[in-house]
Amino acid sequence: MARFKNRRNKKVIAKPPVVKKQPNVDQVTGDKIPKSFVFSRGKLPGPLKQLELDLRKVMLPYTALKLKEKKRNNIKDFLNVAGPMGVTHFLMLSNPKSVPHLRVARTPQGPTLSFEIREFALAADVARSQARPRCPQELFKNSPLIVLSGFGGGGQHLKLTTIMFQNIFPAIDINTVNLSACQRIVLLNYNSETKLIDVRHYSIRLQPVGVSRRIRKFVQNHQVPDLRGLQDVSDFVTKAGYGSESEADEEAATVNLASDLGRVNRASAKSAIKLQEIGPRMTIRLVKIEEGLCSGGVIFTEFGKEAAEANQEADEEAQDEE
Repeated sequence: MARFKNRRNKKVIAKPPVVKKQPNVDQVTGDKIPKSFVFSRGKLPGPLKQLELDLRKVMLPYTALKLKEKKRNNIKDFLNVAGPMGVTHFLMLSNPKSVPHLRVARTPQGPTLSFEIREFALAADVARSQARPRCPQELFKNSPLIVLSGFGGGGQHLKLTTIMFQNIFPAIDINTVNLSACQRIVLLNYNSETKLIDVRHYSIRLQPVGVSRRIRKFVQNHQVPDLRGLQDVSDFVTKAGYGSESEADEEAATVNLASDLGRVNRASAKSAIKLQEIGPRMTIRLVKIEEGLCSGGVIFTEFGKEAAEANQEADEEAQDEE
């Protein structure tokens, strides 16, 4: 007869997943790494709610991508959590009187910059408008570069705006920066006539000048090419439509790399810089600056005679301090 052994029931203990803590200080520069929370205040319509999620992706990797919000949460609740987590900035979306607003605040004591969102397009809208959208997840492993244009020579409110956006992303050291980590860029362009700020989010690609698209794909993918329709191997290189895949190589900005980047871009050859918009895009206008975190004295406001006088006094005080 078959014998059955009594096996003791062993308890299976599930190990909690290992969560890697993000560093608070840059190991190279020694500076504190800025981190952010992106959340909403009040009820938002569907497009603005999606814009909130898109802004979280822009702020990656040093933001809470899956931050959970509740209706009863107030700013103090987020502030209590921000301290232990090393969060330095809040980006708050709201829709008062059906006019979208974005507030960017420095924690824990301010200042707070309030922007009116005139126009915006979601990342999905930008992708649908492109013939070949490109947005791999590897782009969001590192913080984007920040470029500010048109902010020089303005008043005190523009200086504060410049400082706020410069410090919202980690600083880089051009002597030690890893080129492979520079894959995204956030561009802010200020128009002094309309007083509007255009916000754009691009991905950065480097392509060797003078190398066809077909050869680039062959080197990068390491796949055996399909030569069934060709009479000679040379046709694979010289076939029409591939050698001139991008006539923009001659017009685009070209750089000489300090080191090899990937399998195609070599330091010994020139590479062309290609920017492709990945969204979201916004057109915003600065309407108010407060000293504290969504409170305190008004340093700048765009509306009203009293606002103009207060703005003028603030500029005069700043000039006296300088």
